[in-house]
Amino acid sequence: MGTFKAVRIDKADKGTTVALTQFDETELMDGDVTVRVEWSTVNYKDGLAVTGKAPVVRRFPMIAGIDFAGTVEASSNPSWKPGDKVIGNGWGMGETHLGAYAEKTRVKGDWLVRLPDGMTTRDAMAVGTAGYTAMLSVLALEKHGLKPADGPIVVTGAAGGVGSVAIAVLSKLGYQVIASTGRTSEEGYLKGLGASEIIDRNELSGPAKPLAKERWAGGIDSVGSTTLANLLSMTKYRGAIAACGLAAGMDLPSSVAPFILRGVCLLGIDSVMCPIELRKAAWARLATDLDTAKLAEITQEITLDQVIDAGAKVLAGQVRGRIVVKIG
Repeated sequence: MGTFKAVRIDKADKGTTVALTQFDETELMDGDVTVRVEWSTVNYKDGLAVTGKAPVVRRFPMIAGIDFAGTVEASSNPSWKPGDKVIGNGWGMGETHLGAYAEKTRVKGDWLVRLPDGMTTRDAMAVGTAGYTAMLSVLALEKHGLKPADGPIVVTGAAGGVGSVAIAVLSKLGYQVIASTGRTSEEGYLKGLGASEIIDRNELSGPAKPLAKERWAGGIDSVGSTTLANLLSMTKYRGAIAACGLAAGMDLPSSVAPFILRGVCLLGIDSVMCPIELRKAAWARLATDLDTAKLAEITQEITLDQVIDAGAKVLAGQVRGRIVVKIG
């Protein structure tokens, strides 16, 4: 047993403290698979954790990071053996279970997904929870029955991690994509990903009417609050919105009108406790439906000692696309 580098969060008199430090391997939590972490990523929830802006961490000390990809080092789980390449995300990592901003982690083997053929561990974290959540949202819209012929799909928070991957996947599948963003200067970037139209997020930020003009067949929303209420009011008859985030707040100032007068559906997307079979399906689709050239376009790379600063930038809306963290 030894020590390894990790981003550690501790309880303080007021809030929390966070630092890159040495963590003792004997302090790792229970699990039947130990993984040498190679790559992680910075998601919105990671930003909340390392900055202490919201109480997402519920045990201390905590190693931050909700996402990892790496190589199995030791396993007593029959599904995994040393040398296997794996992906882990959610299940409370970085919140109640020691997380991914570390050179080593120990988890339950039932939480892991095998790295898809043709995908590197770096690629997997370029996708990360944000991209996996985007794919879960696409799967939910497909399950609802939406097809490209039904009309455009709106994506909010378009320049962020979920939005960027959602646009790239939807456009490859043949959908017309409307990208909503507060950074209209990113028009070239968003159109490069496959968006056909860019709208200013201010169009969706005012008080929502019970029903407004029908504009899209469906949507993927990572913003919540008034934005989601407006999306619902503008969704076409029998359309659907997949809700997967709350960047603007947890409230939903809407009415029942879209649901009972247009048959609109609100599809809830949870990435944390998502069943393993659906996780496998999402990662398998990401391996085929996400253009790797576009993935490279939306990705920037940092090291473990840059994670804390990057978390603050994600919350401030200063990060375009995805961040990968080189760990091992």
